Amino acid sequence: MEIVNMNTLNESQRKQAAQMLSDELPMGWPTLAEAIDEVNELLGDDPDFVLLAAMDNGEVLGWCGMQPNYDGKVFELHPLVVRRDRQGKGIGTALLNAIEAAAREKGGLTFWAGADDESGETSFANADLYDDLPKRIREFEPGTHQSAFYLKHGFKIVGVIPDANGKGKPDIFLAKSLSK
Repeated sequence: MEIVNMNTLNESQRKQAAQMLSDELPMGWPTLAEAIDEVNELLGDDPDFVLLAAMDNGEVLGWCGMQPNYDGKVFELHPLVVRRDRQGKGIGTALLNAIEAAAREKGGLTFWAGADDESGETSFANADLYDDLPKRIREFEPGTHQSAFYLKHGFKIVGVIPDANGKGKPDIFLAKSLSK
């Protein structure tokens, strides 16, 4: 497996990346056409937006991107996706390590990610998050939600937007320092 800049991918490989978005994150990109539009938009002209792909024998196994915020001091992870049949094999970790290194090279101090709990997988789902949120964060249980991956890799919950995706469906903000 190798990590490459997604600008080097051919059209077929870019379509593989888009298919992965639609397959693995259908709430965000329910159709392949919407996923293709997202990939093309992310591969646009912004030189500060970095997209990396994990490749094996010409196949896209996973990919991730980052965009700068706060004059390049903070970078948002958007998106991070790994093909379902290759999950749990270190690909997401390799991509996260590579994109964090790229953010450090650009002078980033903080890396953050948003993780919508649209499916009710976490202990935040259907909870009154206005009632003692600090306690709820301390007692947070990710279940099978993607936030478990981020917490395992040193991210901390830094914010929550209750009902962001409908009643009882919050958006969870996680961040980590890039200077540690």
